[in-house]
Amino acid sequence: MSGLFDDFRNEFNKPNNTLVQLILVNVVIFLVLLVSKVSLTMAEQLDIYNTVKDQLMMPGEIQAFLRKPWTLITYFFTHEEIFHILYNMLFLYWFGRLIDEYLGNRRLIGLYIMGGIAGGLIFLAMYNLVPYFQNQDTRPMLGASAAAFSVAVGAATLLPNYTFHLLFFGPVRIKYIVFFFIILSVAQSAGLNAGGNLAHLGGALMGFCYVKLLQNGTDLGRPIYWLADGWSNLLRPKPAVKVSYRQRSSTSAQTSSYVSSSGSSSISTPDQDEVDNILDKISRSGYESLTREEKQKLFRASQRN
Repeated sequence: MSGLFDDFRNEFNKPNNTLVQLILVNVVIFLVLLVSKVSLTMAEQLDIYNTVKDQLMMPGEIQAFLRKPWTLITYFFTHEEIFHILYNMLFLYWFGRLIDEYLGNRRLIGLYIMGGIAGGLIFLAMYNLVPYFQNQDTRPMLGASAAAFSVAVGAATLLPNYTFHLLFFGPVRIKYIVFFFIILSVAQSAGLNAGGNLAHLGGALMGFCYVKLLQNGTDLGRPIYWLADGWSNLLRPKPAVKVSYRQRSSTSAQTSSYVSSSGSSSISTPDQDEVDNILDKISRSGYESLTREEKQKLFRASQRN
């Protein structure tokens, strides 16, 4: 069992591994809730489990939400049913790989979080402003569906003709796959799981707007990146203080090291020669032959133009 925990920790600590980290956070929370539910049920203390779960789920009533505003974030990391988390994590993995590869891991986490927030706000607004939903029983919401939908629609907006090979169907462009799931959510937005499907649509809208604005040079995820960087710096262990008699050269070395490490964390906008080389490679070997860095450079060049 310790080996399993070591594997989880090693995967979580790998750099540029945001997609796996998002999935691991969801899985760990699911497993903690699962073990707690089983244990507390056997101890006949299920009320404790329900109290904890209620602190993570997002309520539909505005008064209840104002008492628990953190649930706007926690709900899209929380799952209770195994097939629910399996479906959401597969959806996130399939489409998240494309966002990670073409836009980078920072924009993946920005799209995931902003999609989840957008889905929660749509859910809250519809159940408190639309007369039809005001007359319905409001159930608290949980699950990463809205965030996963945001990533899926973002990928389909960025790469509409990218093809997945589906069992029994063969090659299908992702724009048709995503369109099918959007229509399915629209059809079920007045059913038993209306709240969840409304959140799907909110996440889908965010995914579309995020990528379209990004292609026009506006990155909606900058506040998310800033918070993520601050959290990462807070958790990063501080290096031990070293006494050095060559203070000037030491400072210079530290500065150059910082510039080097910060420069490697992002891909600079390529010049025209680099773009021409990438285009030549596409003409020779096709778009799929590009490396992850080349795809991101080409995207940055398209933003510049």
